Amino acid sequence: MLHSAPQELEVWGDLACFTRPELKVERLSYPFITPSAARGIFDAIYWKPALRWVIRRIELLRAPRFIALRRNEVQTNPLSDRTIKSWMTGKAPVEPLFADEERTQRQTMAIKGPHYRITAEIRPHPDRRAELASMVAQFRRRASRGQCFTQPSFGCREFVAYFRLLEAEDPRPSPIPLDLDVGWMVHDTFDAAFTDKAQTAQISVFHARATQGVVEVPLPESPLVRRPQVEVR
Repeated sequence: MLHSAPQELEVWGDLACFTRPELKVERLSYPFITPSAARGIFDAIYWKPALRWVIRRIELLRAPRFIALRRNEVQTNPLSDRTIKSWMTGKAPVEPLFADEERTQRQTMAIKGPHYRITAEIRPHPDRRAELASMVAQFRRRASRGQCFTQPSFGCREFVAYFRLLEAEDPRPSPIPLDLDVGWMVHDTFDAAFTDKAQTAQISVFHARATQGVVEVPLPESPLVRRPQVEVR
């Protein structure tokens, strides 16, 4: 299957939370970013229906440090961009959410000062393979200028992720010397295959290990990635 040359981003921020799915209510983060959250950062910078981002490697540039937080979460559905724009243009009356009336306090075990180097590849649609070079050029142009469709985040929208495109000549500090067996980690909830059929969202997992600060991420179609058998509708 055709992929682009590896593209690298250095990402960092103040806080992050990559919630483990086995917990029902409270938020307990994995010790480092999941491939799904890493893909979301690349998608925020450059995405179109004719491509899929595939994460290949995650390098830890700072040791994971946990911090306990208590956060207010709004129980109702978040506001959409369309709704906000209709308020701004006067097409609909303003109906703001009042956090004091519809909120739930939750305990969060987040990561303080996340810092990673992420390697990903573009997988184009089979019918759009000729556009792969153009896709790479557009991504690199946007990333080098700091452009993004939405602000990248570390798991939660309020945990902003900052990014920098790494060029071939840029220095690359070594990952931290950390060996860590995380066990089963979320690989993604998104199917990287191109299909015209609607598919039920499902969590895929893989056995995540950091070896000297480096996490090698298997391809979505690898037998190392486990997913439940869900009937395609």
